[in-house]
Amino acid sequence: MADQPDSSLAFKTSEGLRALLIRLHREGEGAWRRDPEATALMEYTAARYVALARKHGLDQWEAAGAAFDAMRTPAVRNANDPWAVITRAVQVTLIAEERANGLLCSTHQARRPQYSSFHDAERFSDRENPLTDYHAAFRVNPNSEIDDNTMNDERPTGIVRAVEDAIALLSLLGWPERTARTAVEYICMRLSEAPSRASAAESLRRDLHARALLDIPSTSWHSLLRAILGNPDPDQTHTAVGRGVLLRLLIGEPLRSLLTDDDLVLLVGLAAPTPAGAR
Repeated sequence: MADQPDSSLAFKTSEGLRALLIRLHREGEGAWRRDPEATALMEYTAARYVALARKHGLDQWEAAGAAFDAMRTPAVRNANDPWAVITRAVQVTLIAEERANGLLCSTHQARRPQYSSFHDAERFSDRENPLTDYHAAFRVNPNSEIDDNTMNDERPTGIVRAVEDAIALLSLLGWPERTARTAVEYICMRLSEAPSRASAAESLRRDLHARALLDIPSTSWHSLLRAILGNPDPDQTHTAVGRGVLLRLLIGEPLRSLLTDDDLVLLVGLAAPTPAGAR
């Protein structure tokens, strides 16, 4: 009896794979589970991409799963070289999986271009440099003597200093000191709870409780928000108008510099409420 060609090896060629994928597609739902040739194909696929999976620190069956997803698409069935398209799809998926594992996020997020510049999550303890190298707030002098006077003599942090300067700016431009302090501290509180400066500004604009608390008209409140938080328009991000008073103070701009900003002084000064808090 003459030797017959081994049909189970047919899918190793692009045309053989195309024929199998078209047949499985035509047989409809359940064909992949029932067909022994489909089982052999997936075992071969897992072995084919084992090196690529290991390169990205993943299991060979994760590569096979990515190949399976690609095999069921019309793009692969109709491609000039189905195996080449599948290989590229597997590579892209494995790269995204590796990035997602490193960034501690979903694969869907890892595929987005805006995350491409981020480095993998790291523990501070895994780095060669000590924690104190990253920020001055982590530095503690073990030889310093701590007494009651030292405990009470708290030096303001950059944030505290920025808040105090923002309050001083409002006071110098006609805002009652108590109203200015309450307003700035309230804005900062809401800002700390919001996911972004833009969302905090939008939420504060609709905050009727704040206006009632401060007893100021809506025009004063909206002008204050625009001055303190800046313009949320992305095109204004790197301008003085876009940054707002708090951010400008936080990045080191002195209070005297803000007082020379004619547009800011006009905005804050005209928005100052009357002592009676007229609406």
